[in-house]
Amino acid sequence: MQTKLYIAALITLVITISSCGSDDKKIVADNSPAVAVEVSTVSEENGSPFLSASGKIEAVNSANISTRMMGYVDKIYVQVGDKVNKGQQLISINNTDLSAKLAQVNAGITEATAAFNNAEKDYNRYTALFNENSASQKELDDITANYNMAKARLEGAKQMKNEVNAQFSYSNIRAPFNGVVTNKFIKVGDMANPGMPLMEVESPGNFQVLAMVPESEILQIQSGSEVQVLIKTLGESFKGTVAEVSTSAKNTGGQYVVKVMLNESKSNLLSGMYATVQFPTAKKENTNRVLIPIDALVHNGQLSGVYTVSESNTALLRWLRLGRTYGDSVEVLSGLSSEEQYIVSAKGKLFNGAKISIQ
Repeated sequence: MQTKLYIAALITLVITISSCGSDDKKIVADNSPAVAVEVSTVSEENGSPFLSASGKIEAVNSANISTRMMGYVDKIYVQVGDKVNKGQQLISINNTDLSAKLAQVNAGITEATAAFNNAEKDYNRYTALFNENSASQKELDDITANYNMAKARLEGAKQMKNEVNAQFSYSNIRAPFNGVVTNKFIKVGDMANPGMPLMEVESPGNFQVLAMVPESEILQIQSGSEVQVLIKTLGESFKGTVAEVSTSAKNTGGQYVVKVMLNESKSNLLSGMYATVQFPTAKKENTNRVLIPIDALVHNGQLSGVYTVSESNTALLRWLRLGRTYGDSVEVLSGLSSEEQYIVSAKGKLFNGAKISIQ
């Protein structure tokens, strides 16, 4: 009986092992559809290199308007977005104390004028008497001194009036040029202090870019050179000219400021838009670069890579070490060599090992 049970168990074990072995040898066919992709071949670029730097658009004529006097804001005549003409009044500041001072100055001028007229008559009379030998030299000298002092007091009173009138111009703030009000920093009733910005006015139409260039590249940028300015928001490129190159980075965190004047354009440029400036630099020998489109990159955290084509016609993710950005392309320092194919776009989701169909 034990022998029969042993034989039955042995047969069962053999059947189980046989069935497991047959399962391992089964090949499951991959019937998933191939992803249609477009590929490109890596090539080395050796054209004229250029340096990309970030910057901001701003109006050429831009002014923060302030005052030299202290006082409460009585009225604001314009709002943000309003167009203004040169000389148009923007803000009025309470000038009651100036009005009182002007009244005092006018009274002083009246008094000084009366004293001067009286001194002038005496001077003319004593001059005639002196010529007729009817007045002494001492009398003429005293009258002449009195006349000159009265004349000086009158001139001083008039200049004081000019000073008060100049103060009135600081209480009535006017536009320095034709433009648009872009910002307002104060409201009616606030206290205006000397030097405090009250309003910002810009003249639209003429724009410039202030780009920040690192220390390692600043010596390659020459004033007067033509550059390309890319505005990502508008998806447009503009031509510009380097107008100024800063020679100090003391107050700009180690970055040098380069001012680029944009050519006139009818596009909807606005102050504050971010821009990428491409500066041409001197070509160096043996500086061929491997460039690929930025849109072809795949990102995972801090890693960047690109899908390449394997020998079995599947997608293979390759991690890359990237260098500088050149417009819409990026330099590949390692991970991809010349003449290799990489996937530019796909009509489906790609992953490692995905079957692909090259279009």
